[in-house]
Amino acid sequence: MKTIGLLGGMSWESTVSYYTALNQGVKHTLGGLHSAKINMVSVDFAEIEQLQHAGDWQATADILSRAAGSIEASGADGLLICTNTMHKVADQIQAAIHIPVIHIADATGQVLQADGITKVGLLGTRFTMAEDFYKVRLTDQFAIKVMVPNESQQAIVHHVIYDELCRGEIRSESRQQYIEIIEDLHQQGAQAVILGCTEIALLVKQTDTNVPLYDTTSIHAQRAVQWMLS
Repeated sequence: MKTIGLLGGMSWESTVSYYTALNQGVKHTLGGLHSAKINMVSVDFAEIEQLQHAGDWQATADILSRAAGSIEASGADGLLICTNTMHKVADQIQAAIHIPVIHIADATGQVLQADGITKVGLLGTRFTMAEDFYKVRLTDQFAIKVMVPNESQQAIVHHVIYDELCRGEIRSESRQQYIEIIEDLHQQGAQAVILGCTEIALLVKQTDTNVPLYDTTSIHAQRAVQWMLS
């Protein structure tokens, strides 16, 4: 089994989901008392969040690249960046280390493509929804058209992530708002919706809607388990 490195803490609430999913995946595949070999560095999300909203992405890349270097030095064979948004600087992080970064959009795109999805809705932070680093990767590499909510809906999605989910707050009224946005994207032609922030799956489950949902945290972890055991 290869050792996977986790670059976590963004937020720690969703990093817990990664740890659980990786261990469950290894146990399911190997059985018995097997568990995942994991090395983790967890950063202070308050520092990252301030730089995100200040638009200082280079500073975030510097912080995360140093953390990734520590993970590599610890003996990890590959790296998961445990957040969708910070894949905005995935190329800079990859350039700073010699072990492979397993990209969350690639893992998601592979699953969508295998399921025949050609038009998908995307929920995430405002950065993920509004900027191209995630959407264009899905379109260019997997021929998937990506739709996002309108600006007022994006504001709701973004607010719930940072002011509720990253703080461990799960509110039924926010779940209902998300479901309405998901169903609106579906009515506009999205065959499915990507839960493109690692915290969203803490709020919305497949049982909440008939629209197919793709949980990026689960997909990313499953891809990592396959890689670890390959």
